[in-house]
Amino acid sequence: MQISIGTSFKTDATAAAAEVTAKVGSPKLLILLTSFDLFEKISTVISEKYPDTPIIGTGTISYWDKDSSDKRTILIAFGNDIDVEVGVIRKLSTAPMFDIPAMEEKVSKISAGDSNTVCLEFCTNDEERLVTTLNVALERARIPIVGGTIFGYPQGYTPKVLMNGQLYPDACCYALIKSKSGKIRTYSENIYGPMPGAKTHIATKVNLSNKELISLDGRPAADVYCQDTDVSRNQIADNVLTNPLGRVIGDQIFVCSPYAIGNNGSLINYKRVNENDSIQVLELKDYDSIQYDTRQSIKSGSGKISLVFSVNCIYRHLLFDNKGYLKEFISNMSSLGPHIGIVGGGEQYKRQHVNQTMVCAVFE
Repeated sequence: MQISIGTSFKTDATAAAAEVTAKVGSPKLLILLTSFDLFEKISTVISEKYPDTPIIGTGTISYWDKDSSDKRTILIAFGNDIDVEVGVIRKLSTAPMFDIPAMEEKVSKISAGDSNTVCLEFCTNDEERLVTTLNVALERARIPIVGGTIFGYPQGYTPKVLMNGQLYPDACCYALIKSKSGKIRTYSENIYGPMPGAKTHIATKVNLSNKELISLDGRPAADVYCQDTDVSRNQIADNVLTNPLGRVIGDQIFVCSPYAIGNNGSLINYKRVNENDSIQVLELKDYDSIQYDTRQSIKSGSGKISLVFSVNCIYRHLLFDNKGYLKEFISNMSSLGPHIGIVGGGEQYKRQHVNQTMVCAVFE
């Protein structure tokens, strides 16, 4: 595919925009990833420079080459060998279905083929509602979702996404990308699995509005977690990097991260748990070996790779950083081909919102 990548560490929006657009040419799609300090200003500068080019973007911590940074600007420019439609889902917290008819029209225009189309998205909140909403338009066309929740913004800042020169809070921006010159494949990597002799618990009481798991098997969720992991309540938040929860659906496990203890021993999570869900406490597995297997799967499933775009959970980012593995992880991903990653506060993949996971789209 025709893809160019511009990067800059300049702190002036105009100067950074000039640097990242130096080799852009006449793009069919732009994806902007930048620091939160520059996001609003540079969004305006680049959107005015390319008024007729579809663009989506977000403030973020980014990966490029062998390191991560929250001060870098990256601009991904796609050339003429794609068809593209961009859009926005507004009012995520109240009425996201309002924008689905427009998305369905865009899905129809894109005419997705077999393994050549993806929906890349960035969102601000209400991820489970978002994934369900997006799939109303995407599922029939078999277009997979790869996306992330905005993370790392300053305290007091209202997170926003960029679509065609406008910034939207409480929203998701998306790009439907269809390749005319190769496959687009998607992958999800989970480095956690059931503990030896893991017990499967049933979520007996939940509060969906704040993603609160109140009880498992009729007992306070925190007490069940502590019993399975042999930690105290005040150790739970730190222990989640090693032992998150998992929502079990058939032979699949979707990671769920508790981050706080609520009243009466409930667990507040980044992923919603539904009543009667099957829940297990997970443990960290051999992440280096799992990462190797993921890279081998990507290599064997792809021809010449033009771009790997990944979303890596902040909890994995912190885990790898704590273990001195982060640079190795980023370098390993770059060994596949040009790799750009962002750090997400949650990850969206196909039909699920997940935590502590890496999801990626690979463009041939």
